[in-house]
Amino acid sequence: MSLYAGIDCGTQGTKVVIVDSEQGAILGEGSAAHALISDSNGRREQHAAWWIEALITAFHQAVAQAGVDARQIVALGVSGQQHGFVPLDEQGEVLHSIKLWCDTETAAENDALLAQLGGVSGSLAQLGLSMATGYTASKILWFKRTQPALWSRLHTVLLPHDYLNFWLTGERVAEYGDASGTGLLNVRTREWDRRTVELIDSSGRLWDALPPLKNAECFIGTLRAEAADRLGLSTATRVATGGGDNMMAAIGSGNISAGTVTMSLGTSGTLFASSAAPIVAESEAIAGFCSSSNGWLPLICTMNVTSATSSVQTLLEEDIAGFNRLLDQAAAGAGGIEMLPFFNGERVPPLPHARASLHNLDSDNFTRANLCMAVVESATYGLRYGLDLFRRQGIAAREIRLTGGGARSPRWRQIVADVMGCPVVCLQVNETAALGGAIQAMWAAALADQPHQQADRVLSDLCQRFVSPDESTRVAPDAERQARYDALYQRYLQRLRQAYPEGSL
Repeated sequence: MSLYAGIDCGTQGTKVVIVDSEQGAILGEGSAAHALISDSNGRREQHAAWWIEALITAFHQAVAQAGVDARQIVALGVSGQQHGFVPLDEQGEVLHSIKLWCDTETAAENDALLAQLGGVSGSLAQLGLSMATGYTASKILWFKRTQPALWSRLHTVLLPHDYLNFWLTGERVAEYGDASGTGLLNVRTREWDRRTVELIDSSGRLWDALPPLKNAECFIGTLRAEAADRLGLSTATRVATGGGDNMMAAIGSGNISAGTVTMSLGTSGTLFASSAAPIVAESEAIAGFCSSSNGWLPLICTMNVTSATSSVQTLLEEDIAGFNRLLDQAAAGAGGIEMLPFFNGERVPPLPHARASLHNLDSDNFTRANLCMAVVESATYGLRYGLDLFRRQGIAAREIRLTGGGARSPRWRQIVADVMGCPVVCLQVNETAALGGAIQAMWAAALADQPHQQADRVLSDLCQRFVSPDESTRVAPDAERQARYDALYQRYLQRLRQAYPEGSL
């Protein structure tokens, strides 16, 4: 029995899966929640120490459920929420609470960087993608401007998954997929971009703080004694490069070749596909990230999906089951209620200061059920906007593989199929990012042990073994509802243009 672990450090919590590579089965799962520091000015932060404690808790849960000796785990891979800024000093101490992907406090810094790059067109030419508020670069500039004493101690810039790798191994390294979401990497050449770095800091401090980059199929080291002891593992356990949560979810959903699109109905909404070549996008909304399978991962991210539905759920004092019962009671169109669901600002379209709003209320349609339907529909329309951008770019969507908490709702799955005009299916394993971490660790082990194998073929074989659609969840669009939603979506776009004419629709 050869055991592997996959770890996913997300916004809401850390998840761990234990996988038996010989049986092709997940033996155990564990999870632990994270708190969130938030403020009305857009601040969204966490403490790195919370991630470590959650990792330890979730890991022991998964091992206990698996009923195995943790020392049998031969390798692991880490997935982490993208874009977070983890500043370390020379001794490895974290200098500040971690600004997360959903932090919009640094919008002014992002605007300044984008202007220095020559706007959207200049950023696309320089980096292969357009600098966005959620990316790491503006967080670094904010840190330099607001924390000069701490800036003087900066030794290493890491992303969340890089920091977990550092805690596990003591190695300060980065991987191309996650690094491409910093706004500091040229995604076409796969190199740190010196010009952009020096727009933030020309002294050389930031350039020297950027970690070396590793290919996705590599191991970066073995466990430190402290990490091994706290997790109950052997110091011989190897750690793969890991990657950003979207990149790991691509592997964990089998999205490693053209034709499949993965859509996540999580805290944020993500939509991504696979490409063997860099994407030269017509729209700055498409982030042409590198993948964690040594290709490219064109991606669109919206900021308000289950974060928006949770706000309504909390307002109505309903649990998830109650929310879904109300959703089932409402008809398509929510009785005419329209919502702009921007509780956290928005990235696509670029509206970091946008706020949520309700429209077209009357005494008949203002019901709990319609409110639930309006927030689900509007969150889905945001992802439809992204899918249309993909289609205009020539990125096909023959099937949407649906992940995230919202995908557990049968009604929401059908709404996605009807709004997108595309078949939808979930996967047998819900924790695709954590599974992706475990598959990547298996990939690295196979190539390390037999280096003459074809890397792409090995990864494809592993995904075929471990990634299976859940056919009981498969739904196709209903022609009548699809036509209805096409009209409702156009109404949504019209409302959005009226409210935010600056939104570059």
